[in-house]
Amino acid sequence: MIYAFAQAVKLAPNSDISHNSTVLKLYRIQSAYAEDCIDLGGVAIPNFYAEGEGKPIIISATLIGSVQNAAGKITAQRTTKTGMEMEHYFGRADGGSVTTKDLGILTAVPGKPGRFMIEITYDIQEGQSRGTLKGYGGQFNSYGLVDLRSADDMKGLIRYEGKICK
Repeated sequence: MIYAFAQAVKLAPNSDISHNSTVLKLYRIQSAYAEDCIDLGGVAIPNFYAEGEGKPIIISATLIGSVQNAAGKITAQRTTKTGMEMEHYFGRADGGSVTTKDLGILTAVPGKPGRFMIEITYDIQEGQSRGTLKGYGGQFNSYGLVDLRSADDMKGLIRYEGKICK
């Protein structure tokens, strides 16, 4: 948290500004209790693996950006058939990791059967951050396109972004 305050300062008579002027000096003070936050951002290239009727769809992805790898699964489809309950496990090269429970929303691309716009909101689970990310929590988002036409070749391209904090 950043606090600011102002102080009125009377200028000396020989300054460039009229001697009858008063200037406000603004001060910024960083609170000792400030949040420690990390910006997340990058691209994911996921592959999806169907494990059979009634079983979760497994997700494996290479990521470019502030996170390097992810795995997950689609655990349930909502009754609207456009929402998916998901969970993900994200890892960084520096040893940090987080586990999320998520909601993915699929929107069909008109004229492109089996292709969808996807939007995901990732919620870091309390107590499920480790290593260099231990204690971090919050939410981040992604959006992209997925091709689910063939159960043997499901893939996508997703942009993720957000901020997580201690």
